[in-house]
Amino acid sequence: MSAHNLSRPLEVVVRDRMQDGYRYVLTAPPGRHFDPAFTPDLTPQQMLELGVFCGKYLTDCRDEFPERWFRDAKLAGGSADCSLNLFGTRASQKLSVWRAKGWIHPDDPRGWFQWYCRYFLGRRMPQEDSRQIGRWKAIRRHVRQVELNCEKGDIFCRRRQRQALLHWAYDSRRI
Repeated sequence: MSAHNLSRPLEVVVRDRMQDGYRYVLTAPPGRHFDPAFTPDLTPQQMLELGVFCGKYLTDCRDEFPERWFRDAKLAGGSADCSLNLFGTRASQKLSVWRAKGWIHPDDPRGWFQWYCRYFLGRRMPQEDSRQIGRWKAIRRHVRQVELNCEKGDIFCRRRQRQALLHWAYDSRRI
């Protein structure tokens, strides 16, 4: 039975290439009871539908997340395909860089977006949630750069920066 069909707390057991046997509990309703400081513009489903991470994110761990997230997701069939990204450009550093900088928490070996997907589903880890929300807030500086350097409505100005913002659930199409 999938986690997104239950209204009571549920333990999720993860079995994929990066985690086998990792367990977490959903304690909040999906998409609700977020920290008041965390107000993402987009849901994980919307991000996947718009095109993020060159179509390669979550491709081996779909069973953990609601099937509907993947119905219209732009996913690469083989290797990464950055033309699937909304802004058609690569905007991510390699996971090895994130690990080297200490940005990866052991519970979320794929990084911030994995944390966000699990947070969205209802997992809460107060200390890690606070850290990740702080990182999300820090990305806002890129919103300001787009505002200062692009004509309003020109969604192709600073495409790489806009794609990076999309990876953090900011919708720069509104700028």
